Amino acid sequence: MFRILRFLFFQVIVRFLVLVMLGVNVRHRQRLPQRGPAILVANHNSHLDTLVLMALLPPKLLSQVRPVAAMEYFLRNRVLAWFALNIIGILPLQRQSSAKDKDPFVEIDRALEAGSILIFFPEGTRGEPERLAGFKRGIAHLAQRHPAIPVTPVFLHGLGKALPKGESLLVPFFCDVFVGDPQVWGGNRRAYMRALEERMHELAEEGQFAPWE
Repeated sequence: MFRILRFLFFQVIVRFLVLVMLGVNVRHRQRLPQRGPAILVANHNSHLDTLVLMALLPPKLLSQVRPVAAMEYFLRNRVLAWFALNIIGILPLQRQSSAKDKDPFVEIDRALEAGSILIFFPEGTRGEPERLAGFKRGIAHLAQRHPAIPVTPVFLHGLGKALPKGESLLVPFFCDVFVGDPQVWGGNRRAYMRALEERMHELAEEGQFAPWE
């Protein structure tokens, strides 16, 4: 039942939103994963980010896509939690655990082992529109645990203005998506983080966009 509702939601509502209202332009679409397991990492400025990334993948992969999000955010609203977990397919991450020996990445490991395509926002939370924030080290930890799984960087532009943090009214903006080549784990977390951030900035510079006012 949830699988059917999810398919209808994305095929009818989300695709109309992405293709008609926003008019998303994708650069290097061929670099997107065609099967799992895989990890997409992207900058995060809007609730639209997850929906757009999921809509870019082939419909046959929809059931495999699991956006990773902080568990505590969805505990605030039971309706939102139900929708996020059952329709969007969110994989909750408990960033702060009372049990010191509890591994917060266990469920993520299981999802990847099952062939899922994860969506991961290494900035940790939604930031200011069109401004990249520093990446948190969780993505390097995840890449180290799964060195054979490709991590594909994606830069999103315009979504932070179409539906910025704290707003509920969608403003149609033409949006761009830049897909990078998969990043390879090289054995050092600090070097991996530096390389991933540099690649994300390179993707941002491809569009030669003027700063948002």
